[in-house]
Amino acid sequence: MTDTITVDDYPARVTEKVRYADTDRQGHVNNAVFATFLESGRVAVLYDPHAPLAEPGSGFVIARLELDFRAEMTWPGDVVVGTRVATIGRSSVTLEQGIFQGDRCVATARTVIVSMDEATRRSRPLPESAITALTALIE
Repeated sequence: MTDTITVDDYPARVTEKVRYADTDRQGHVNNAVFATFLESGRVAVLYDPHAPLAEPGSGFVIARLELDFRAEMTWPGDVVVGTRVATIGRSSVTLEQGIFQGDRCVATARTVIVSMDEATRRSRPLPESAITALTALIE
């Protein structure tokens, strides 16, 4: 991974507050909290109330999550979670994300998300409207 990753590399962004409760015995943010921050970024893209990507009766599930810890994250402060689309498949989308504290990238992730039919619990093709919206997030 390159060390020149910046928040500007990600077209979709959310800001989250680091809570004191997010820290562990060593005084840095616990590794499990990184995944929670990534979830906030994914949800902002996938379930935006003004532009939802899922059709009625469908949702999204994680099929794969790769998370690389790049630096320590500390309290207090905020983090920015950046999200972009890497690839779009028939029923899946691969997201790339970065977590930033200040100007420093503290983690990067690659997540495969699958569109799922809530009744059958099987994959379901992405609707054209979702593909159009996701295409706009390809960097």
